[in-house]
Amino acid sequence: MGHVDTKTIGESKQLLADEVFHHIGKLIVEGELNEGERIRDVDVADELHVSRTPVREALQRLERLGLVTMYPSRYTEVTEVTSAVVTQSLEFAGYQAGIAARMAVPRLSPAERQQVVRLMADVRHSLRDAASTSPSRWAVFAYLADHSGNHQHRMLIDDVDVALARNLRAWVVPRGDRERMRQVYDDFEAAVVRGDGDEAERLARAMYYV
Repeated sequence: MGHVDTKTIGESKQLLADEVFHHIGKLIVEGELNEGERIRDVDVADELHVSRTPVREALQRLERLGLVTMYPSRYTEVTEVTSAVVTQSLEFAGYQAGIAARMAVPRLSPAERQQVVRLMADVRHSLRDAASTSPSRWAVFAYLADHSGNHQHRMLIDDVDVALARNLRAWVVPRGDRERMRQVYDDFEAAVVRGDGDEAERLARAMYYV
């Protein structure tokens, strides 16, 4: 019998669980799985042609992020987005966005700073197209997290991305605050261009009212 690489097997199982996690997460974020809707692991396993083990692992991960509640031996249910969940998500997003900006902005190359400028154009557009508010903003801070030079923070952002996308999907800048927020966006972009991490951090938090 040939040698079995247990490390490779473990990595392939983890990769499979990640794929299931992103599949179910996408269905929740896009509203194909609505609040209160039930998920049966056997149905997901059949649909994706996988065993129930990676499905359970994916559901446990989604539960830790607050997207589902698991009822052992029964079913899993998509959680409700309450006003408290939105408030907590805004606070969390604001602080994490600030951290990403503080670490990344001083380290960005001129070309990377121009990429942030391009991403900020979509953020400004979201003041007119409110449905794009959360994804356009988070694209900026996911990019900054990727360029933060900090592996732990990048992994954290990757993990919570799906939860923030779902929880803040319907949140928009209040109509009466949109002109002030446009100035915040302009000031943030200017801070990025000149490499001012402290000011970029403050303004990133301001975008989320923290």
